[in-house]
Amino acid sequence: MNPRTIITVEPVIFLYLASTFLNAFALQRLVLVKICEDLYNKEDICGNLSLHPDESLVTQSKAAYVLLLYTAVLTILSIPPSILLGAWSDQAGRKLGMILPSIGALIGGAILIVMVQVKDMSVYWCVFASALIGIFGNYVAIFLSVFSYVADITKDGNRTMRIGIVQSMTYIGGTVGYLLSGWLLQNYTFTHVFGVYCGCQVISIFYVLLWLQESNSPERMDLTDEVAGTTNDRILKKGIFLYASRTWETFSKVRGGQDRLKLYLIFLCVFLIYICSTGEQSILILFLTYPPQHFSVELYGIYSAIKMFLGGATLIGLFPFMLHCVKEMTLAKVGVLARLASLVLLGFSTQTWMVFLSAVINSFSGFTGAVLQSLASSIVERNEQGAMFSCMASIETICVIIGTTVFDALYPQTLTSFPGFSFVVMAGFQVILLILVHNCNIFCKLPSWLMGVGYWRQLQSVN
Repeated sequence: MNPRTIITVEPVIFLYLASTFLNAFALQRLVLVKICEDLYNKEDICGNLSLHPDESLVTQSKAAYVLLLYTAVLTILSIPPSILLGAWSDQAGRKLGMILPSIGALIGGAILIVMVQVKDMSVYWCVFASALIGIFGNYVAIFLSVFSYVADITKDGNRTMRIGIVQSMTYIGGTVGYLLSGWLLQNYTFTHVFGVYCGCQVISIFYVLLWLQESNSPERMDLTDEVAGTTNDRILKKGIFLYASRTWETFSKVRGGQDRLKLYLIFLCVFLIYICSTGEQSILILFLTYPPQHFSVELYGIYSAIKMFLGGATLIGLFPFMLHCVKEMTLAKVGVLARLASLVLLGFSTQTWMVFLSAVINSFSGFTGAVLQSLASSIVERNEQGAMFSCMASIETICVIIGTTVFDALYPQTLTSFPGFSFVVMAGFQVILLILVHNCNIFCKLPSWLMGVGYWRQLQSVN
């Protein structure tokens, strides 16, 4: 068997996610250092900021503003290219969608290295770096291109398993990124960290160019014919409009049976999943370092790495086996129930072992996303895969802003009375998600049922 058909897009998403987690932790530290040096320019303060509470409060307040601006610019600017790239890749191929984000990240990483080397360089240059990363598509373009590629090369029988394996690379990449960032910052400098970040992008680009085969689909729509014939100064504008309209058509298209309703239910499920995911990420470190947990930064890093590793190991090891024993939609419900239980346990946790137990239970939550993505892929046509995953990735990106804003605002309001209240709210969202997944399961059975009714009526007419 050709190894190029066995190992496909898994290294692409692993390298990008590992480097992204690596960069995120290092960037937070760099912003704190740059702001402290700009405000106080004293090595004794900036080298031991935790020993100077007044200066630390001012520094962290400004750092939070800069990092929020960084995230907002990165998120907002990554949506338009992803909308265009999805429909475009249905016609032209998936590989460019995997290369462009790495090029943007490579340029952004180079800017961060320059920021480290030039002491007087403003901290706001990191926002400019985020703008470049976003314009080139960021992880949104990676996700839609990777999952569209998997949909191209698989059939309905093994698609869910392959999507689960690819999704596991997100968790494993996060584990490596968390562990590697701490080790590099402890033993080396920011330059080395961002150098590794850039190196991952270079490896990914060459991997896509030299190893990955294009997923040529015979049913791809030749959109270039629709653009041809226009004058040169209108070609770009016309093409952008066409690719954006193709994405919208995929979202709003009338489909047979209950397929459009199923697709909308899946998108709503994805919305709830990522609202809770981004909300949890935004407040988790605050919750775990607050009494009664009192996590240190090192313990939080260990917890995050273990949580990521368990999620990836479950998807890559247990999930393919369970697909042979349990129905896909049943596994999706198991994932929701596991997520619900882990959030409730985390919200009411008072001991360290309870927090780590919630991570073990949460490891099954990845089943839901893998099944829903596979189901959505089976609903749309083969020449709509990129546009569909573009819609899904755009929803996920919007959830970053909404989830962070909602739970960052909610968490302080209940901090003194019930610190874990936000996680209980997220658990409530899982109840809604479970109802939606159950409805998806019902509608999955409707087409066969309707076909049975039609066949019965046909027999009656013959008789």
